Amino acid sequence: MEYVDTAKSESNDNSCNSTHCGELVSNTNSNENSSIVINDSTPKHQIQDTPEGDNNVATTSQDPPQENIDFKVIYNKQRINVNFPLDGTVAELKAHLQNIISVPQAMQKVMIKGLAKDEKTLRSLGVTKGAKVMVVGSKLDDVLAISIPTKQDLSDEAASTASKEPLSQQKMHRKVLDKGMPEDVMPGILDSKEPLPEFPLAGMLNKSGGKVRLTFKLEQDQLWIGTKERTDKIPMNSIKGVHSEPIHDHPEYHIMAIQLGTTEASRYWIYWVPAQYISAIKDAILGKWCYF
Repeated sequence: MEYVDTAKSESNDNSCNSTHCGELVSNTNSNENSSIVINDSTPKHQIQDTPEGDNNVATTSQDPPQENIDFKVIYNKQRINVNFPLDGTVAELKAHLQNIISVPQAMQKVMIKGLAKDEKTLRSLGVTKGAKVMVVGSKLDDVLAISIPTKQDLSDEAASTASKEPLSQQKMHRKVLDKGMPEDVMPGILDSKEPLPEFPLAGMLNKSGGKVRLTFKLEQDQLWIGTKERTDKIPMNSIKGVHSEPIHDHPEYHIMAIQLGTTEASRYWIYWVPAQYISAIKDAILGKWCYF
């Protein structure tokens, strides 16, 4: 009896141990399989998510389409159809119009409910489809027309140049000088160099004998040539040269030519320029050592 009981006990122990081991093996295998599934599924999930993230980045990085607007520019009785970005600035519009109307950007004024500032956009100024935008400005040819010499003047100048006759002795300049010194001429100082005053240089005459004043807008890099009729704003970088000579019987004053083009006909002549400002005028327009 004792042997049988012992055998049963051992059999039961072995049976339990066998069952328990089976459970352990089963659980272990189950855990291992579970671990494998998790490890396999995680990379798949990551691989699937990555392109979606890239697509989102690509979509959000695209710029919105540019909105253009059609309107009319009115210049010198011309009506010009213009298509231009609504968020473009007035300065950009001037640059766009420069080649269309042949007026330098710096000499244009854009009128949209008054004078429009360069940094303003068309949208901020309330420009709508079909609107009319006024542009005013002078072409360089128009500026030169004030002082274009006649054929006789050119002939006289050529003869005087050949004989090296001083400017103030040449016939074409005597026509202006013989009218006498203007009543409102600024005082001229001989053998003196002074900086440009804060106010315009006035009391001078142009080739046609009309009153002229010079305003130096250094912050805008512009020379304003003003007459009774109008004011022309000339970009200083468009001026080719500045030439001057003293008036022989009044050396405290000069005859000065502003070279607006490449030919002699493009010289804008100014008379009774105070001698003390000649160097400062040349420095302001051309920079030091760049004039003749």
